[in-house]
Amino acid sequence: MTGNIRLAAVGDLLLPVDPNSKISPRNAANIFKDVMSVFEQSDLVLGNLECSLEGGFGTVPTEPRVISNPELMNCIKTAGFDIVALANNHTFDCLLEGFHRTKRQLEELGIRYFGAGDNLDEAAAPAIMEVKGIRLGFIGAVDRSTGPNSFAGSNQYGVAPLVLDRMADQIRHLSSIVDHTIVSLHWGKERFLIPSPEQVQQAHALVDAGASIVLGHHPHVVQGLEMYRGWPIIYSLGNFVASEVYFTDGDKVCWNRTERTGCILIVEMDSKEIISVKQIPTYDSGRHIEIDQTVFGQKFITRVNTMIERGVTPNRYRWEHLRVNTLKPILNYLRWSKLKSLRFRKIRDALVRIFCSAKIK
Repeated sequence: MTGNIRLAAVGDLLLPVDPNSKISPRNAANIFKDVMSVFEQSDLVLGNLECSLEGGFGTVPTEPRVISNPELMNCIKTAGFDIVALANNHTFDCLLEGFHRTKRQLEELGIRYFGAGDNLDEAAAPAIMEVKGIRLGFIGAVDRSTGPNSFAGSNQYGVAPLVLDRMADQIRHLSSIVDHTIVSLHWGKERFLIPSPEQVQQAHALVDAGASIVLGHHPHVVQGLEMYRGWPIIYSLGNFVASEVYFTDGDKVCWNRTERTGCILIVEMDSKEIISVKQIPTYDSGRHIEIDQTVFGQKFITRVNTMIERGVTPNRYRWEHLRVNTLKPILNYLRWSKLKSLRFRKIRDALVRIFCSAKIK
């Protein structure tokens, strides 16, 4: 006999350690303590596991890499995660050996996974779970623009590529064996508050093919929720765990208030339809994840939802590109905290170089 089930879905689980010290910057036991009550009230908890365990045979050449350790991996089981997406651009940061170690630990913890594999058949294969008599199929894919190290092929390990026609056919096939198909997509531009018009078209096409829920990640900020034909699409769930990400030279990626704001998407469903959808804003303080009780989180979610309601047009997307890639860096550089670090000597030397250059010409 089937009943209603409650799915809790979150965005990026960034769980790196310092590559030089190998020490975790966080207390694994406390990361999720303030959100576990939400997970305990859910029948299934899903996240995007954006990291890899060390493999012992090297890493990808590009940085930053998100390399975790077994202790931090264990904490996602303690938190209550039942299934994770591996379809992202950091799953193979420690190459095939790191991926195999990550898979083995997930299997030992009893956590299901999908979206990556030793070949395309494995990477594209759905994870099928039954909860209270309702059968769910999970598939994941990665857009090429997000820069993963390896895409899966017939004889090549990697993540499943976002190929719309293939995924639509797969969803149609799954519809005959599951009640709902949940699609997890790694796509979009980092820090953009809206998806591209192409992403909107892709999400709609997947729902038209039979997907019940489309979940996005990669931008590291929450993007808006759309109910399309009665089915939820959230273009980015944002960072759920926003740990600092390290470079080997000691530099690191730090996150601002917006990037530390995440979202728990709560979807209640029966075997036929979506009954309700709710967004719970979260905040990563650097110590633990908490339900955001401030005005900021809810206002931000309302803002990005409104942006989706207004419609994503080429002009609006071009403006977002200008805001993120031009205006925001300029304003960031002009902050007093940046300007006050400038010394008279540096300004004088710069003016001298400009004057000498002009004189030579």
